[in-house]
Amino acid sequence: MKASAQETPEPRDPGNEGDAARAAELTELLGHFTTCWDDERRQLARKLHDSLGSSMTALTMHLALLSQHLHEQPQRDRAAQMKQLLNNIIETNRKMQLALWNDKLEFLGPKAAISELVAEWGREHGIKARSSLPDDDPDLSREQGVALLRCAEEGLRNVLAHAQAGVVEVILDDDGDQAMLTVRDDGVGPPEAAPDPLSRHGLRMLRERARLLGGTLTLAPRPDGKGTTLTLVLPKK
Repeated sequence: MKASAQETPEPRDPGNEGDAARAAELTELLGHFTTCWDDERRQLARKLHDSLGSSMTALTMHLALLSQHLHEQPQRDRAAQMKQLLNNIIETNRKMQLALWNDKLEFLGPKAAISELVAEWGREHGIKARSSLPDDDPDLSREQGVALLRCAEEGLRNVLAHAQAGVVEVILDDDGDQAMLTVRDDGVGPPEAAPDPLSRHGLRMLRERARLLGGTLTLAPRPDGKGTTLTLVLPKK
């Protein structure tokens, strides 16, 4: 009887295995980095609120009490200037807190946080900005909620810097299996000869954040050629 031929296994490439191991280590390191980064931003925002914000509010109240005992007009004018200065500091502090961390994300969910972000961005920059959100908040992890909010922030930041747009839409969809956030504008769109736009640091970090969560990030011209669409898709695992 003839001995049956045995298939020879393909040789393993130790180089490829080493590359895969390094890629896995870098992915794990990036995940740890983004988590620490988010936690530090959240803690700093809360310190600004609890310490500086409370102190400024208390100073405003004390100034109001003192102003009641001022009768000469120059003194009253000076008190009014001080009050306006304190109000400006309070508003700046509030914007810094919001830029670092939106507390609505934790207490009310991504829907409320994205809605506030879009409305305030539109008012600040004089650009028509609207949001389309589901009736209920998607059932997402904290990391997924942060990624959706960061996508909205980065999308609006790029619209302001590059798009020359008049209208911006931020859309959050949830089909039960995945959540998708879209930022689209009616601006000039990315140049045809431009390098990969996702290579920009902000978008590159967002793309890696999406990969860590098993999702995808894409940036492409709109089908009608009028503007750009940034899309983040996250599976709801």
